[in-house]
Amino acid sequence: MANLIPVAKTVGSNRMVPTISIPYPLGDPNTSKEQQWKLRYHRVGVALDALETDIKEQTVFKVKI
Repeated sequence: MANLIPVAKTVGSNRMVPTISIPYPLGDPNTSKEQQWKLRYHRVGVALDALETDIKEQTVFKVKI
């Protein structure tokens, strides 16, 4: 599984939210539906916070695992 944060930094993305992997950015199909929902809910919340945050440089927003 690979994460795209290094690629996002290279191309100059300002706001980055780490994900699980390229094929499954919002969940792991090997987990229960409830765990997938919780992960998706959390990641979308982090992404919305990232959009609301005033930034001056490239920022990787932390997510809980």
